[in-house]
Amino acid sequence: MFNQAVADRLGLHPTDLQCLNLLTLEGGPVTTGRIAELTGLTTGSATRLVDRLERAGYVVRERDAGDRRRVLVATVPEKSAEFGRMWERLSGGWSALFDDLDDAELALIIGHMRRTVEFSGAQIARLRAEKA
Repeated sequence: MFNQAVADRLGLHPTDLQCLNLLTLEGGPVTTGRIAELTGLTTGSATRLVDRLERAGYVVRERDAGDRRRVLVATVPEKSAEFGRMWERLSGGWSALFDDLDDAELALIIGHMRRTVEFSGAQIARLRAEKA
């Protein structure tokens, strides 16, 4: 519900919001194929996602200088800054949730989160393998 509320505020679909998060973490332009890998979408769905982000002004498509046949998807700096400012406004309270925890408690939470991510990754791979 949180992601939906943020997406609504930005005028995006929740999947587009998650993709935008991933793109900002990538640190540079990526191909639509890479977006498909990051999101688990098909390349066709990833292309439609990029179309929506482009229409909303969050990304642009540009030719790869090293290989003019490749098209890269780059975030728009001004929109990324706007996106970042919104996350900054929302993130202050999240950090405070951990202020009263000691190192052992934090380690327990971090360990649980890592195991959850690893387990989820294994389950995703299993589901995709069963589909084939």
